[in-house]
Amino acid sequence: MKIERVFNNNVVQIQEQQQEVILMGRGLGFQKKTGDEVNLDKVEKRFILEQSDSDQDMSMVLSRVYQDLTSDELNLVLRIIEYGQEVLGKTFEMALYIVLTDHLQYTISRTRQGITLQNPLAWEIRKFYPKEYQIGQKALELIKEIIGLDIEEAEASSIALHFINAQKDGEQIETNHQITQIVVNCLEIVRLHFGQLAAEDSVSYNRFVTHLQYFAQRVVNGRVQGQEDDFLYEQVQANYQEAFVCTQKIKEYIQSRYHFEMSKDEQVYLTIHIQRQNQD
Repeated sequence: MKIERVFNNNVVQIQEQQQEVILMGRGLGFQKKTGDEVNLDKVEKRFILEQSDSDQDMSMVLSRVYQDLTSDELNLVLRIIEYGQEVLGKTFEMALYIVLTDHLQYTISRTRQGITLQNPLAWEIRKFYPKEYQIGQKALELIKEIIGLDIEEAEASSIALHFINAQKDGEQIETNHQITQIVVNCLEIVRLHFGQLAAEDSVSYNRFVTHLQYFAQRVVNGRVQGQEDDFLYEQVQANYQEAFVCTQKIKEYIQSRYHFEMSKDEQVYLTIHIQRQNQD
């Protein structure tokens, strides 16, 4: 099996049964050139390039991303994705290997220069995608172990985001973005109404966030849930007046933005959760 192209010391391209195949492995391309035999014992990962008009573009991307990839960096990428596959129970395509490699190279470079960046979605990712965030945290441990660098904790969210996106098609990514936006905006409405929220590590807060997540899913999917229980509705309106007023603000926001009519039961449960925030 002969090499068609050497991207760097660790990544080469071959042709197998009329298909273009990318092979990854430490030292796989070291001192190799087109026409040399591949050492199959060194192959750690293989990907088949789809036959399309974008094949040339893919090769250009590979050349750019893997041109200066070191053996340690390749080891880092492979171990992070291997861990991610174990945690999520999924197998990822080459696209993740490319974007994660590119991201990690940039992260390592700017960390060495003393440059740090904040991810504006860090809080949402940590709260709503705990498994992916766990992968991000593991990635920081592996960077320390393999590269010898301490990376800012916020970077775990940025790495997690790659695993979130790798699991979704375009439509699902948009749906999850809408759900996240609804939860964040509802929390902000409550925070502005009362001036504060319960502590993020409190039981009531986490239950509230969980309730909002499911509520947001129903809104995005257009599923009205619950009955029109007048008695409970009137009870919470009378007993939890401020929380009820806050619920009506959320109702107006949802109705205006998503054209979704909240049932009375939905308003009752939301009011109770908001009341608990005000009590903690």
